[in-house]
Amino acid sequence: MARLKETVSQTAGPYVHIGCVPSFAGLKGVYGGADPGARMITGEAKGERITISGHVYDGAGAPLRDALIEIWQADAAGLFKTPGGAGDGAPKPDPHFTGWGRQPTDASSGRYEFRTVKPGPVPWPDGRMQAPHIALWIVARGINLGLHTRLYFPDEPEANARDPLLQRIEHKSRIPTLIATPLAGGYSFDIHLQGDLETVFFDV
Repeated sequence: MARLKETVSQTAGPYVHIGCVPSFAGLKGVYGGADPGARMITGEAKGERITISGHVYDGAGAPLRDALIEIWQADAAGLFKTPGGAGDGAPKPDPHFTGWGRQPTDASSGRYEFRTVKPGPVPWPDGRMQAPHIALWIVARGINLGLHTRLYFPDEPEANARDPLLQRIEHKSRIPTLIATPLAGGYSFDIHLQGDLETVFFDV
């Protein structure tokens, strides 16, 4: 029986930005306005408005100036936007909040920034509550498969201590790589791809 060979993988190149965030590549008006994911708050969204910012660092400690980051999160009430929408009688997610964002790192400084709302807690499959968090997906040069990680909030220590996913991390000394740093009006979250400060990534 003939077997098909695995297709050769390729690292994220300039085409990623051309297709996902064309304004980064100098292409204007491709999507009729802002790039997809550029705005997460589309009106009078409920909850605390925050800014998430930081850098993606390589193993040598240099910031990547061509990385692409996507984030997914619940709204302030802990509800996610779903393709089919909420069922009859179910709580409805905030109509003025997308729950999804996409941003490139700045071509000069390597800094990224998302303007969003602080998410509420969401249930784990077994009914336990997860601490408020934001899921991140990172692609960049040298990365064959996108990297998945999470951002947790430093002002939720009790919820973080009970979080089912954080409890599963064997080396507790690495949990701080998932905790953001408070800033005026938001939080800083740096992502380290390698090295002593390497961020915890998840196989999902």
